[in-house]
Amino acid sequence: MLQDSKIYVAGHSGLVGSAIMRSLAAQRYTNLVTRTHTELDLLDPNKVAAFFAQEQPEYVFLAAAKVGGIMANSTYPAEFIYENTMIGCNVVHTAYRCGVKKLMNLGSTCIYPKLCPQPIKEEYLLTGLLEPSNEAYALAKISVIKLCAAYNRQYGTNFLSVMPTNLYGIGDRYDLENSHVMPALIRKFHEAKVSGSNSVLLWGDGSPLREFLYSDDLAGMVVALMERNDAIDVRHSAGDFINVGSGREVSIRALAEIVRSVVYEQELQAARDPEAVCCIAWDCSKPNGTPRKLCDVRRLLALGYAASTDLRSGIKQAYMDFLSRYSL
Repeated sequence: MLQDSKIYVAGHSGLVGSAIMRSLAAQRYTNLVTRTHTELDLLDPNKVAAFFAQEQPEYVFLAAAKVGGIMANSTYPAEFIYENTMIGCNVVHTAYRCGVKKLMNLGSTCIYPKLCPQPIKEEYLLTGLLEPSNEAYALAKISVIKLCAAYNRQYGTNFLSVMPTNLYGIGDRYDLENSHVMPALIRKFHEAKVSGSNSVLLWGDGSPLREFLYSDDLAGMVVALMERNDAIDVRHSAGDFINVGSGREVSIRALAEIVRSVVYEQELQAARDPEAVCCIAWDCSKPNGTPRKLCDVRRLLALGYAASTDLRSGIKQAYMDFLSRYSL
């Protein structure tokens, strides 16, 4: 990409899209195109076609999606599969028709089977049953991945899909009914602090292992991948996509302790008995979810890209962003 290449970031106000915008701006890309949902409904193929015809973007980051946690996915499966499939189909097809030089499709590691061998390689796609709680979202994302690969094979397009692990960071959503584990933990501990409660009740027993990636680390890596000549570097037997993660995992129990240490940093420093500051209780009657979920990121590392933000530093930045945007 040249500094003045026209770049369209779909979903620019979300967690991923806003991080990509910051990365592009930091690297002095000046010709960035965005539209809010009100300005452009990506579910409408005619409006998408008109937008591309008018703006003629050369590069596209597809970060727009309907997202949510377990509860939202379970409650609205029809919306999750329909909206995410339609957004992907409309943007990818129109990008092909308008001659976009390169498209980056942002997916999710929920595409992989629930009981994958660990760490999860790209080749494990479609080798087993999906996690039921987010099956609709996963099916939509798989469809768009395969769509990109099909256009590459049939039409010679340059469409690359990346599969980020669990993301967190600036611009996250903290709605307890729809958020993911990291923002939910941040909000729960903060609410306990504000209310004066000395305990937080969390689901499960804290044993599951998860991988987390700071959103600005993801953005830096996907912008670098976009700057490469083509998608051929990461093509493999499973298709034209690549895992993007930190390669490090942490138990939910340990994660909760880190979030607690960030939210209660001053109180813990002043306490005679730090263990008594906001005790964590576990509701073992609630599900743990998949026992372990770690991405194999060797292909990413071989290309020279790696996450740089340690977990506590990233959580601290996310918490500061939370404080600046939410009034509880």
